[in-house]
Amino acid sequence: MNDYIFLSISEVSELLRSREISASDLAEAYISLAEKFKYMNAFITIDYDAIRASAIESDNRLRKDSDEINLLEGIPIAIKDLFCTQNELTTAGSAMLRNFRSPYESTVTYKLKKSGAIPFGKTNMDEFAMGSDNSYSYFGPVISPWKNSQFPDKKIVPGGSSGGSAAAVASYQCMAALGSDTGGSVRQPAAFSGLVGVKPTYGRCSRWGMIAFASSLDQAGVLTRSVLDAALILDVITGYDEKDQTSLNFESTRCTDVLKSNCSIRGLKIGIPSDYKIAGMSEDIIRMWEKAEDWLKEEGAEIVPINLPNTSVGISVYYVIAPAEASSNLARYDGIRYGERATRSGQTFNEMVAETRSQFFGNEVKRRIMIGTYVLSAGTYDKYYGQAQKVRHIIAQDFKNAFEVVDAILTPTAPTPAYSLGENQDNPATIYMNDAFTVPTSLAGLPAISVPCGLSEKEQLPLGLQVIGNYCQEDIIFKVAFALEKNANFSRNRLINDLFK
Repeated sequence: MNDYIFLSISEVSELLRSREISASDLAEAYISLAEKFKYMNAFITIDYDAIRASAIESDNRLRKDSDEINLLEGIPIAIKDLFCTQNELTTAGSAMLRNFRSPYESTVTYKLKKSGAIPFGKTNMDEFAMGSDNSYSYFGPVISPWKNSQFPDKKIVPGGSSGGSAAAVASYQCMAALGSDTGGSVRQPAAFSGLVGVKPTYGRCSRWGMIAFASSLDQAGVLTRSVLDAALILDVITGYDEKDQTSLNFESTRCTDVLKSNCSIRGLKIGIPSDYKIAGMSEDIIRMWEKAEDWLKEEGAEIVPINLPNTSVGISVYYVIAPAEASSNLARYDGIRYGERATRSGQTFNEMVAETRSQFFGNEVKRRIMIGTYVLSAGTYDKYYGQAQKVRHIIAQDFKNAFEVVDAILTPTAPTPAYSLGENQDNPATIYMNDAFTVPTSLAGLPAISVPCGLSEKEQLPLGLQVIGNYCQEDIIFKVAFALEKNANFSRNRLINDLFK
């Protein structure tokens, strides 16, 4: 095993530029690990020949000794399987799209490839990104590389819906991965898997070529093993895109420049919302949250108690708005234009559409379509969807009021550590509550980053803290996240010993 698989992107980039290793060497190292850890089911599609060919192209560019070597040249980055990649399978974890080859490339993956990154497979995910533990994929559940020390034989969930991306990065099958975050689907798996997970401001990353779940919430995100690595990739994939009507035409400071120059948080005011202390919350997480306050004080920040009074209704609002938008977005899968079709002689058109959707959508997707269709129906629209939109505005106003007195907000990412596979399958509402701390941020369209800050005492499973920033102020949340990372000094030694013993 080569030790460079444990290095950061910036450290590996230096080795590639100095030719101490080649992109092909790096690719082979990660290919061997992807083979070794197939049992985790982190990938839906992975083409080793294409990876090797891309690595050779990177090596050819690296040999030119140009001062303008691409920022991510030769770096293997996995892609969540809802980003369309041209002429390759893009399934969104669904039987409906199990044979779909996209005719075009998403803007985000195009930017990654242009930066020199090597696309390292399409990762497993909850079907159409609907889930919080990656057990709702047509291609089977993803297994976390972490183990519960109390019950080591039980399989642990990696979080969701970007669970495949999280498991791949956590188990060193790639250096980083793209995910998508609708209500927490990057940040929550980051917390469960001991990773850094970033959701930028809504509109900072183009949604062109992303398979839609809830259009007013979906946003591309990044999963990495360090804060600086996350900043490097985010700087590449953000930016205005005229093909996306929700894309922000906004120039901001590069996050990597902030971290490499002046990342001091001295003088920043960090809000601590008492409303995020909820029933059933892990005592380990509460203690870690309090410890993080002390870390930030030592770094020169001021801790300010704040109120976000409508946090408690965030989940209720989300599970009206998101299913409503999903119901509309998934109406296109009718067996006519693309995707699978149920074929049986003698069917009427309506019977064919009904059978197609019944046969090729999974149970969780059907559940959310039915909820969404109901709240959009005549007689209930104003009562549910219209009211949810009003409360969404109030939640956003809560954050706006808070940011008049603080620069960033610190909360837990999830209320508990990761749980065992299948543990909560009989009660979807319990699974939905895993997003209680991430959903309000998504409803407000704000940037947030999850940072691993410790392990639970009994289970020895990762715990994450979330830093929420004001609109388009990713640079501030990266500063705070960097300070947390430095003080937490999160160790993956136990995981590495388990994986490579």
